[in-house]
Amino acid sequence: MGMDDLRLRDLLEQSQDLHSDAMTTTRASLDELVELGHDERREHGEFVAMAPVDEATRRSTLLGGLPKSGVLAAAGLGTAMAALLASPAFADKAMDVQMLQTAASIENLAVATYETALTLDFIGGASANAVVKAFAMRTKDQHAQHADAFNAAATRLGGKAQDQPDPVLLGVVDNAKPSLTGPAQVVDLAIELEDGAAQTYVANTGTYSNKNARSVAASIMGVEAQHVAILNAVKALVAGGAADLIALPPDATKLPAAAGSVGFPNAFYPTTNARPADEGAVQ
Repeated sequence: MGMDDLRLRDLLEQSQDLHSDAMTTTRASLDELVELGHDERREHGEFVAMAPVDEATRRSTLLGGLPKSGVLAAAGLGTAMAALLASPAFADKAMDVQMLQTAASIENLAVATYETALTLDFIGGASANAVVKAFAMRTKDQHAQHADAFNAAATRLGGKAQDQPDPVLLGVVDNAKPSLTGPAQVVDLAIELEDGAAQTYVANTGTYSNKNARSVAASIMGVEAQHVAILNAVKALVAGGAADLIALPPDATKLPAAAGSVGFPNAFYPTTNARPADEGAVQ
């Protein structure tokens, strides 16, 4: 049973539209994030390349837990900590920068994984469905743009660009490669990676210290979540021998009962598989 190429192309176009909107929001937010970060440092008279964190809040949080008297206080630990917070070494490890680098590492791995998938004959070769191949190529390109956006913020805030894949997820992909014997296995792996990215950005949205960074994470997260929804729907319909029902709008009279939930299984997006903030940070 063949795929409905025209309808799947419609789905790809909607995915690209969402991606384009997200990147427009991302570019504007990244520019403002960098400028605000620079303004904060200028106001303190110390132009240190540092992520635009709320300095007063961070210092208060870290210093507030230190003893106000006794040996440590007498040794000037509070002053030492304040100096550390203002140093470039600490700036490179700032939470915002770490999360941006980790996000870039996730996107780098996604690009590499789709590139590998496209070397498989049933995904990118002569026997592949042209639309499935187009989906893999377009999604790969979207992830490359996401990585560029995250790295642009990291480097312009004084951190280093992350050009390597997430080290933990790389192991997952390497272990899965021998089992990629058909489209279903590739879709399963893609779902795992896309869902991990979406969950990470959901978790990070509430963690970034700057509202513009939150906007960036939320915008790109929406694209990853849509990738997951598309892949879940394709997986279910292909596995059920109903690939011809991949359509917008679908023929509701022919869809299985689970069609309304298979693409969106969660009322709220989970974060249990979110990657740690520093997992992909440049060491």
